[in-house]
Amino acid sequence: MAKVAVVGAGAVGTAIAYAAQIRGVCRQLALFDLNADKVRAEVLDLNHGMQFTPMAQITGSDDLRVCADADVVVITAGAKQKPGQTRLDLAAANVAMCRDLVPALVGLAPDALLLVVTNPVDVVTYAAQQFSGLPPHRVFGSGTVLDSSRLRFLIAEHTKVAVQNVHAYIAGEHGDSEVPLWSTATIGGVPVQDWGSAGENPLDEAARARIHHHVVRSAYEIIAGKGATSLAVGLAVSRILEAVLNDEHRVLPVTSRLEDVHGLTDVCLSMPSVVGRTGVQRVLATPLSADELDQLVESAATVRATARNLGL
Repeated sequence: MAKVAVVGAGAVGTAIAYAAQIRGVCRQLALFDLNADKVRAEVLDLNHGMQFTPMAQITGSDDLRVCADADVVVITAGAKQKPGQTRLDLAAANVAMCRDLVPALVGLAPDALLLVVTNPVDVVTYAAQQFSGLPPHRVFGSGTVLDSSRLRFLIAEHTKVAVQNVHAYIAGEHGDSEVPLWSTATIGGVPVQDWGSAGENPLDEAARARIHHHVVRSAYEIIAGKGATSLAVGLAVSRILEAVLNDEHRVLPVTSRLEDVHGLTDVCLSMPSVVGRTGVQRVLATPLSADELDQLVESAATVRATARNLGL
């Protein structure tokens, strides 16, 4: 029976657990949080809805041993982004948290994959991989899976086409320097640059720039309005978990440690990657325009600089 452990029972951790329960991702789901009353309440709340979802055993504790023998450990704990903060502003506190947490988790679940959601996810993933001693393919982050979903939604809204028929990725940092891969984006197989050539809702340069701006600003808008992004990231992470536990070999833009991908090495960034039971099975060298490559290199420099400033 597959077991998923979620570290952190805040807004994001509980949204991931809720989405995983509804989608029947695993048969065992464990929540850990330092706040014993909070984690007990969340577990009770989830269990009280068990009649209406696929069957699972849901447990929780303020003792980290609840994560023992997990197949996947999802790390959401840490300081959360406040209004006006960038994700990179959180780096020092959340990297410091991982220094003790990650080795302890590996000791309890030595065969687990580590799926990092804590922001800034690229820097924290890089730190977690170093602190864990695990090979890079077993430690990866949620990356730009949510950003890519936001991009696809906005393209679909603009073109009045179902979002499921839009294929487009955000690469690079999960943050302000993220890169929309317009050169390979398609709608029902039609390149976005060719969409609406007859005059109906064209995805011209102005429209693409506006959509990209909204993708980057989405988290800030949601945080300002409700304090945290949670529901969509819960769905996104549950989708990653399904890809892993069902060994789907699904292409998802997760963040992992790159080794000579478009000339980039020793930095965690999101690129479309094949995800399955062993983790990140392959990072795809998706074709890039010259401008996209320049932006990706700049994004890597931003993430790398933050990591180096923290001694990583």
